[in-house]
Amino acid sequence: MTSDGFKPYIKAVEMLLRDRAHFAQLIKVYGASRDGEQRYSPAEVVDAVPVEIMGRPVRERICTSHIERQNLSIRMGMRRMTRLTNAFSKKWENLQAAYSLWFAFYNFCRIHKTLRVTPAMEAGIASHPWTVMELLGA
Repeated sequence: MTSDGFKPYIKAVEMLLRDRAHFAQLIKVYGASRDGEQRYSPAEVVDAVPVEIMGRPVRERICTSHIERQNLSIRMGMRRMTRLTNAFSKKWENLQAAYSLWFAFYNFCRIHKTLRVTPAMEAGIASHPWTVMELLGA
């Protein structure tokens, strides 16, 4: 398991998974911000340092690319997680419902280019891409 350098992840993983996980963090080192871009653009990443936290993580597999790709898909498909928009949820229940609907659509309705099928079909739990009406009826 790999996370970014957010410090609370360490305690959360230790508390929830104890000795059942191999856990590392990929700590990004940022360069100086470019003039006028501090607010909307992060500084350039100049290095990424893998740090082993617990267990025996495989150094060559310490990577955050998969979760960062998933986070991008969520932000692009669900504007609730995009900064500086008015599409945020005011209530936790609304955010939870939006996430549930997004993940169900993503896994059962949306054909992924690399798979050429939906993830649910690839996993063998659906025989065809669901329509939105099928999803809402489930």
